[in-house]
Amino acid sequence: MSRQQRQALDEMLRHGPLDLGGDVAEQRVLFHGMMTSIPLPPDVSTMEGELGGVPVVTVETPGNDPETVLLYLHGGAYAIGSAADAAGLAAEVSRRTGARAVCVEYRLAPEHPFPAAVDDALAVYRALLDDGVPSSAIAFVGESAGGGLVAAALVAAKDAGLPQPSSAAVFSPWADLSLSGDSAVSKAAVDASLTSEGLRTRARDYLGDTDPTTPHASPVFADLTGLAPLFIQVGSYEILLDDAVRLAARAAEHDVHVELQVWPQVPHVFQAFAAMLDEGAAALDAAGAFIRARWADGADADASGEAVSAGATS
Repeated sequence: MSRQQRQALDEMLRHGPLDLGGDVAEQRVLFHGMMTSIPLPPDVSTMEGELGGVPVVTVETPGNDPETVLLYLHGGAYAIGSAADAAGLAAEVSRRTGARAVCVEYRLAPEHPFPAAVDDALAVYRALLDDGVPSSAIAFVGESAGGGLVAAALVAAKDAGLPQPSSAAVFSPWADLSLSGDSAVSKAAVDASLTSEGLRTRARDYLGDTDPTTPHASPVFADLTGLAPLFIQVGSYEILLDDAVRLAARAAEHDVHVELQVWPQVPHVFQAFAAMLDEGAAALDAAGAFIRARWADGADADASGEAVSAGATS
């Protein structure tokens, strides 16, 4: 059924009302309506709160391990979207990892330009660490602009001397705000969701006079040495295909454990359509497995350390 599923999704996206480069206020209302048109499953709970002075929405699914946390950064080209809008996709990752998701309500452009979003993501991460959650029990997750923001926040955390989380998983990351990748043109005809013109509008809103190649804005230009293991997924029908490929290559160049999955003929953030697209559900399963494996690696390392310590003192 996958071909029929992909065709149906393509038609839905092409005829949708959202215009990413349109009036911000109008697009925020439209996007919110789209994201909340399907109610959350009854076994998903959400709770508003605050961490590090930043509003958050905590999303929980049955059987979550209270010791592990997903720090989730939503998409929306830095200008639309919200933590609550991301609850549905965050819940799907929560189910597959057994961890609660803390969705960050980072400040949006143009009211709050760069580096507000990075600062807010870092503030929430600091607050989790200060609350006693070890970095080895935290995974970063993000989609679209939130995926690029995940990578930028990891770089900012490194620059601030903070420990890296256990891992990071990003879906269709917008990681180059200069839009210099070849796929910005070569994939324009098949991308049913995004346009380069729309992204350029939102990039101007977010960056103002900041150089778009600034590493904390466009992590494809950053030194990624020392970053947490990185898991990247993208569809081949995306103008942001090259953002994902180049981010993975940059990570590999800097000796970061990185896994890249390119899923053929699927659209931007196809994981959000897991209910109607087989590839979306399978991709989420793979992302969840990656995050759980890194937590297991950390637990094994901690156990080895404890064993060595006990042996030294016996």
